[in-house]
Amino acid sequence: MKIVTIIGARPQFIKASVLSNLIKNESHVEEVIIHTGQHFDSMMSDVFFNDLDIPKPKYNLNISSLSHGAMTGRMIEEIEKILIDEKPDLTLVYGDTNSTLSGALASSKLHIPVAHIESGLRSFNTNMPEEINRKLTDHISKYLFCPTLQSLKNLLKENIVDNVELVGDIMYDSFLHYSKLSNREYSTNNLLNLKPKDYCLLTLHRQENTNNFSNIYSLFIILKIISNNYGYKFVFPMHPRIALFLMNNNFNFKEFENIQFISPVSYLDMIELEKNSKIILTDSGGVQKEAFWANVPCITLREETEWVELLNTGMNILTGMYCDEIFKAFSNFISKESIDLNLYGDGKTGQKILDCLR
Repeated sequence: MKIVTIIGARPQFIKASVLSNLIKNESHVEEVIIHTGQHFDSMMSDVFFNDLDIPKPKYNLNISSLSHGAMTGRMIEEIEKILIDEKPDLTLVYGDTNSTLSGALASSKLHIPVAHIESGLRSFNTNMPEEINRKLTDHISKYLFCPTLQSLKNLLKENIVDNVELVGDIMYDSFLHYSKLSNREYSTNNLLNLKPKDYCLLTLHRQENTNNFSNIYSLFIILKIISNNYGYKFVFPMHPRIALFLMNNNFNFKEFENIQFISPVSYLDMIELEKNSKIILTDSGGVQKEAFWANVPCITLREETEWVELLNTGMNILTGMYCDEIFKAFSNFISKESIDLNLYGDGKTGQKILDCLR
């Protein structure tokens, strides 16, 4: 059996690592990895293959920094050529990026079955490119692997019923495994001299949040106020796009001494930053879940989330980029007690998926 795995963005490397490492032990299964290049920065890409022990991609398309339409079109064209040469039995796609949709479209038009991992998620905000990508991918996939009961229900509402499996969240497999390896002597936490629960973590990457300088500046102002009130500093690993955006807008980094602006970090370092932070602020879907698994309260800088079950736990609050809401949520979370609740499976999602595909 030959499987083509299509990945292109940091969260997909994390998810793919689980199945790739399981496939290594399957003598009758061959995996061919295509890296679209959607994340091109070495700390957003190359270091992940090393940290997660993922086989080096056989193909790297180096397609990035284009509009959504141009990027998707280029990817479809290049992926199609590879699929014609490789003649796989199955294509694996993950999540909701342009790489996901491109791989699914190219495969379906060649009548190659598509397996969509992390299927059925819905934010119900069609202004998000990710929402379009995930919905279209679900409707052309043959195998649909759902991480949560709600994602399964979403597919049923759209009359997608064949080959749908509730398997749990494959990122949970990865988090459990790599969190045991994250405490290292030369970690980001040690290099920055960070003390557990003495800082908060910020991540920001969605275009709707990072293409408006006024919104970003207002966020930093409220973080400065929070820091002055509660004494916590913030660590901000910057996505390359936002770092460039800030520099192009002549941003004065020295104005915000309460924020440590750092380069993107490895997955192991990110887990350690998450586990030891007091509160996490993010617009990332993956980081929302990792915060929950690390038992750290999460302020989600969006007005909706596809991980709706997190809102019911009290460990996640939606604030958007509204400063008053961010301050209120932070104040509520200062004395938040941890909870013991499992929403995402038993940590054996990868094996369940592989068993279904045999």
